[in-house]
Amino acid sequence: MQKRYIELLAPAKNLSTGITAINHGADAVYIGAAQFGARQAAGNSVEDIARLVDYAHIFGVKVYVTLNTIIRDEEIADAEKLITQLYEIGVDALIVQDMAVARMNIPPIPLHASTQMDNCTVEKAKFLAEVGFPRVVLARELSLKQIADIHKTAPETELEVFVHGALCVSYSGRCYASQHCFGRSANRGACAQFCRLPFDLVDADNKIIVKDKHLLSLKDMNRSDYLEEMLDAGVTSLKIEGRLKDESYVKNITSYYRGKLDALFARRKEYARASFGSIAPQFVPSPEKSFSRGFTDYMLVCGKENMTSFESPKSKGEFMGHVKFVSRNFFTVTGKEFNNGDGACFVDANGKLNGFRINRVEGNRVFPQSMPDVQSGDMLYRNYDCDFERELSRADMPRRLALDMLFGDNGQGFTLSATDESGMRHCIEAPFEKNIARSPQTDNIITQLSKLGNTPFEARTVKVEMSADWFVPSSLLSDMRRRLCAAIEENRRTKHLRKDMCLNDNGIKYPAEELDYRGNVANGLAREFYLSHGVKSIEPAFELKPVDNAAIMFCKHCIKFSMGWCSKSGEKSPFNEPFYLVSADGRRFRLHFDCKECIMEVRVS
Repeated sequence: MQKRYIELLAPAKNLSTGITAINHGADAVYIGAAQFGARQAAGNSVEDIARLVDYAHIFGVKVYVTLNTIIRDEEIADAEKLITQLYEIGVDALIVQDMAVARMNIPPIPLHASTQMDNCTVEKAKFLAEVGFPRVVLARELSLKQIADIHKTAPETELEVFVHGALCVSYSGRCYASQHCFGRSANRGACAQFCRLPFDLVDADNKIIVKDKHLLSLKDMNRSDYLEEMLDAGVTSLKIEGRLKDESYVKNITSYYRGKLDALFARRKEYARASFGSIAPQFVPSPEKSFSRGFTDYMLVCGKENMTSFESPKSKGEFMGHVKFVSRNFFTVTGKEFNNGDGACFVDANGKLNGFRINRVEGNRVFPQSMPDVQSGDMLYRNYDCDFERELSRADMPRRLALDMLFGDNGQGFTLSATDESGMRHCIEAPFEKNIARSPQTDNIITQLSKLGNTPFEARTVKVEMSADWFVPSSLLSDMRRRLCAAIEENRRTKHLRKDMCLNDNGIKYPAEELDYRGNVANGLAREFYLSHGVKSIEPAFELKPVDNAAIMFCKHCIKFSMGWCSKSGEKSPFNEPFYLVSADGRRFRLHFDCKECIMEVRVS
């Protein structure tokens, strides 16, 4: 039976977070460079990325760098220089948005088609596969069936799908709200999170339907209940969102999915891990204890139900119970127990999320640092678990690559070899004048060679096969052990396989003949690429030329559906359309509902 190697892909804000992700089970990590990443606040130097690559490749873990913004003409030379540097340090692939990369003067580094390319149709995925992208990162909005259809169309192309984390309400690569409102382009890595702001919803007669709610704010994604279905649909890489998240988040969520996947692999032998090395988490991971706005599978299986979090874009956390009794400086709780130092929150009578810190807990009595306006019956959530965070900070076991070691003699001295768990063999020799020992040597040899200390290795077995019981000093064994470990690290880094490849810029027809501002074409090289693939009309990117009355967001989330007025269900709104979102500063945005395609557009009013 041929195995499919499945990748758990974790985010890395920086070098330290990347190493944390690897130590807690990631098969690959993605990280931003100093430029051209869709998270400007998560940039890293080439030197730090090189250190991450060196560490990752010991375990067969891959490192992808995000260059997933649109690029201006004057930035092409800088992009080419950066890509060349990333290739030279051994980066496994780049995640890209701008098709200018296909025409740049760069080395043959593999390119992954970012979800910023708006990869949501069979036709688009087929084009990208034929052009030569070895991997396509699919839009978050796709169902299991749509993913499976794409896999059937391009079975040799790896599909990367988001499995956990924050959600953008607009299709990735098709959001221009931040650029329009604040001059900060999401396609340039500077999103101002327009979708997390509060709005009023008003009708055509200016009647207020909903007042001051986060109407575009979605819950966070959690697809951990559907991992098997996703793999069966053809997914190769399961991606955790979060290049701005801290180490405790990455540690917890990566460990959680590592455990879920390993349990699945134990049952489904056709699937296997895509990297090597044992992971020994010192805590029980729980996604509810890390930042979340509540969870949704986001249309993978359940459709549009239970997607929204209108109270607040802040972390609500895990449900703990209800307020039972309120006193002057404490209240009692029915349900789970809080800890001293916990952070908690509740939704008040006005529908607003309010947070507070707990000073101490005595049984079911909670004493806050400052008494919140809680009422009997209020639902309580814990958005900071003090004990869990303390446990996470202590739990930092390094990843270990298992070695089967063999010590023996040769004509000039001794030989120490090791076969690591991937099957790679490593060997060193040490010239030494041999003398028969006065006492048995085997136990000491095994003991000394097993002392792998702070190295990334652990001795699974140590065998001694000598032609006689030669005397072997501990100092020699220590030196040979050190040299062997250094040789293994070097061999694994230099022999790590990266399949170099170039795109096939061969005139394959693009699935559209016209590109408006949503094509995100911001430079001449991208324009040349699309023209060579049959596109006849190309408008400049919104960032170069704003469009009057443009749709600035394209959403599967539908406010009419959330209000119970979906036209497909036959329910009619008691208010007159069109509807408008009104922001706190008075700006109005008209909502357009394409019910045939099941898309809500947010338009400039």
